[in-house]
Amino acid sequence: MFKHILLATDGSAASEHAAQIATDMARVHGARLTALYVVDPYPYLGIGESNPLGFQSYMTAAHEDAAQAHAKVAKLCSQGDAPVALQASISEDLTASEGIVQTAKNEGADLIIMGSHGRTGLARLMVGSVVAKVLATASVPVLVVR
Repeated sequence: MFKHILLATDGSAASEHAAQIATDMARVHGARLTALYVVDPYPYLGIGESNPLGFQSYMTAAHEDAAQAHAKVAKLCSQGDAPVALQASISEDLTASEGIVQTAKNEGADLIIMGSHGRTGLARLMVGSVVAKVLATASVPVLVVR
């Protein structure tokens, strides 16, 4: 049924649980899996322009976090009887929701899987919901894992 699954991962416990579901589904469907880590836009634009070392440090840390998140998914993909074909991907210069939706479109994914932190009330309003934005803008099915 699914040929290409996009997993949005940030290395959190919620995305690790989603990674387990995504690898299991990819294994069952014989689908390939793309694990996407979105690097949020550099938050200190004014400082970064005057101090390029700040930007470099930020990007280095973001790529290290992405590598750790991808390594967790790769470990899941290698377990079991049938390994899952994994492509690790990083999206930069987009918000998390835009990066997820755009990558799904560009890569031809037919399912997006992502974890939900389950924030409610004021915390959800203050932080915003990446899941809600992806659900509102994605052109393919989205599986939200809690």
